[in-house]
Amino acid sequence: MTRPSIVDIRPMVDGELASVEALWRACDLVVSYNPPDHDIAFCRASPNSELFVAVSTGGDGDGAVVASIMTGHDGHRGWLYYVAVDPSMRGKNLGRDMVAHAEAWLRSLGVRKINLMIRETNLKVREFYEHIGYSVEPRTAMARWIVDKPE
Repeated sequence: MTRPSIVDIRPMVDGELASVEALWRACDLVVSYNPPDHDIAFCRASPNSELFVAVSTGGDGDGAVVASIMTGHDGHRGWLYYVAVDPSMRGKNLGRDMVAHAEAWLRSLGVRKINLMIRETNLKVREFYEHIGYSVEPRTAMARWIVDKPE
Protein backbone atom coordinates (compact mmCIF):
# COMPACT_ATOMS: atom_id res chain seq x y z
CA MET A 1 0.00 0.00 0.00
CA THR A 2 1.28 3.45 -0.89
CA ARG A 3 1.28 5.83 2.05
CA PRO A 4 -1.47 8.41 1.70
CA SER A 5 -0.17 11.92 1.22
CA ILE A 6 -3.23 13.76 2.55
CA VAL A 7 -5.52 13.09 5.46
CA ASP A 8 -8.87 14.52 6.44
CA ILE A 9 -9.56 15.01 10.18
CA ARG A 10 -13.21 14.66 11.12
CA PRO A 11 -15.49 13.08 13.74
CA MET A 12 -15.65 9.29 13.67
CA VAL A 13 -18.68 7.93 11.81
CA ASP A 14 -20.71 4.76 12.22
CA GLY A 15 -18.96 1.80 10.68
CA GLU A 16 -15.44 2.84 11.75
CA LEU A 17 -15.45 1.10 15.15
CA ALA A 18 -13.39 -1.88 13.97
CA SER A 19 -10.86 0.37 12.23
CA VAL A 20 -10.43 2.61 15.28
CA GLU A 21 -10.12 -0.37 17.61
CA ALA A 22 -7.51 -1.95 15.31
CA LEU A 23 -5.56 1.33 15.29
CA TRP A 24 -5.64 1.50 19.11
CA ARG A 25 -4.43 -2.09 19.34
CA ALA A 26 -1.62 -1.41 16.83
CA CYS A 27 -0.58 1.53 19.03
CA ASP A 28 -0.78 -0.56 22.24
CA LEU A 29 -3.45 1.68 23.79
CA VAL A 30 -5.96 -1.01 24.77
CA VAL A 31 -6.02 -2.36 28.31
CA SER A 32 -8.38 -5.04 29.58
CA TYR A 33 -10.34 -2.75 31.87
CA ASN A 34 -11.09 -0.13 29.19
CA PRO A 35 -12.93 -1.95 26.38
CA PRO A 36 -12.67 0.19 23.23
CA ASP A 37 -16.29 -0.34 22.17
CA HIS A 38 -17.53 0.93 25.54
CA ASP A 39 -15.18 3.94 25.59
CA ILE A 40 -16.13 4.89 22.03
CA ALA A 41 -19.88 4.55 22.62
CA PHE A 42 -19.66 6.52 25.87
CA CYS A 43 -17.69 9.30 24.16
CA ARG A 44 -19.99 9.51 21.15
CA ALA A 45 -23.09 9.68 23.39
CA SER A 46 -21.90 12.83 25.15
CA PRO A 47 -22.29 16.34 23.72
CA ASN A 48 -19.15 17.31 25.71
CA SER A 49 -16.86 14.87 23.91
CA GLU A 50 -15.81 13.85 20.43
CA LEU A 51 -13.72 11.16 18.81
CA PHE A 52 -11.85 12.57 15.84
CA VAL A 53 -10.19 10.39 13.23
CA ALA A 54 -7.81 11.14 10.41
CA VAL A 55 -8.63 9.25 7.24
CA SER A 56 -6.43 8.95 4.20
CA THR A 57 -7.52 10.78 1.08
CA GLY A 58 -4.72 9.76 -1.25
CA GLY A 59 -2.78 6.64 -2.19
CA ASP A 60 -3.92 3.03 -2.03
CA GLY A 61 -5.27 3.44 1.52
CA ASP A 62 -7.97 5.93 0.54
CA GLY A 63 -10.46 6.23 3.38
CA ALA A 64 -8.41 4.25 5.91
CA VAL A 65 -8.39 5.45 9.52
CA VAL A 66 -4.76 6.44 10.19
CA ALA A 67 -5.04 8.43 13.44
CA SER A 68 -7.42 9.22 16.28
CA ILE A 69 -7.91 11.45 19.29
CA MET A 70 -10.68 11.34 21.86
CA THR A 71 -11.36 14.63 23.57
CA GLY A 72 -13.91 16.22 25.80
CA HIS A 73 -14.46 18.42 28.79
CA ASP A 74 -15.90 17.98 32.24
CA GLY A 75 -17.25 21.52 32.54
CA HIS A 76 -13.93 22.76 33.90
CA ARG A 77 -11.01 21.32 31.93
CA GLY A 78 -10.51 19.66 28.61
CA TRP A 79 -9.04 16.17 28.37
CA LEU A 80 -7.21 14.20 25.67
CA TYR A 81 -7.32 10.41 25.31
CA TYR A 82 -6.47 7.75 22.74
CA VAL A 83 -4.07 9.80 20.65
CA ALA A 84 -3.01 7.22 18.10
CA VAL A 85 -1.13 7.39 14.82
CA ASP A 86 -0.73 4.38 12.55
CA PRO A 87 2.90 3.26 12.97
CA SER A 88 3.48 3.59 9.20
CA MET A 89 2.38 7.26 9.37
CA ARG A 90 4.54 8.41 12.26
CA GLY A 91 7.07 11.18 11.81
CA LYS A 92 4.74 13.23 9.59
CA ASN A 93 3.38 15.55 12.33
CA LEU A 94 0.03 13.75 12.28
CA GLY A 95 0.02 13.39 16.08
CA ARG A 96 0.66 17.10 16.43
CA ASP A 97 -2.14 17.82 13.93
CA MET A 98 -4.59 15.62 15.84
CA VAL A 99 -3.81 17.37 19.13
CA ALA A 100 -4.13 20.80 17.47
CA HIS A 101 -7.51 19.77 16.04
CA ALA A 102 -8.77 18.66 19.47
CA GLU A 103 -7.41 21.84 21.06
CA ALA A 104 -9.26 23.98 18.51
CA TRP A 105 -12.50 22.08 19.10
CA LEU A 106 -12.17 22.50 22.87
CA ARG A 107 -11.27 26.18 22.46
CA SER A 108 -14.44 26.68 20.38
CA LEU A 109 -16.43 25.39 23.37
CA GLY A 110 -14.80 27.88 25.74
CA VAL A 111 -12.37 25.44 27.36
CA ARG A 112 -9.30 27.29 28.64
CA LYS A 113 -6.97 24.49 29.76
CA ILE A 114 -6.34 20.88 28.79
CA ASN A 115 -5.21 18.09 31.08
CA LEU A 116 -4.06 14.62 30.18
CA MET A 117 -2.73 11.59 31.99
CA ILE A 118 0.18 9.45 30.89
CA ARG A 119 1.26 6.18 32.45
CA GLU A 120 4.58 6.77 34.25
CA THR A 121 6.26 4.11 32.12
CA ASN A 122 5.24 5.70 28.82
CA LEU A 123 8.25 7.98 28.35
CA LYS A 124 7.89 8.27 24.55
CA VAL A 125 4.42 9.74 24.90
CA ARG A 126 5.59 12.13 27.61
CA GLU A 127 8.38 13.32 25.29
CA PHE A 128 5.85 13.82 22.47
CA TYR A 129 3.64 16.04 24.62
CA GLU A 130 6.58 18.01 25.99
CA HIS A 131 7.78 18.56 22.42
CA ILE A 132 4.43 20.15 21.46
CA GLY A 133 4.26 22.43 24.49
CA TYR A 134 2.69 20.46 27.33
CA SER A 135 4.41 20.36 30.71
CA VAL A 136 4.27 18.26 33.84
CA GLU A 137 2.35 19.91 36.67
CA PRO A 138 2.79 18.84 40.29
CA ARG A 139 -0.49 17.04 40.89
CA THR A 140 -1.52 13.70 42.31
CA ALA A 141 -4.00 11.77 40.22
CA MET A 142 -6.32 9.59 42.23
CA ALA A 143 -8.99 7.17 41.09
CA ARG A 144 -11.65 4.86 42.43
CA TRP A 145 -13.73 2.30 40.57
CA ILE A 146 -17.42 2.82 41.41
CA VAL A 147 -18.40 -0.37 39.56
CA ASP A 148 -16.65 -3.71 39.57
CA LYS A 149 -13.36 -3.28 37.71
CA PRO A 150 -13.52 -5.28 34.46
CA GLU A 151 -10.81 -7.87 34.12
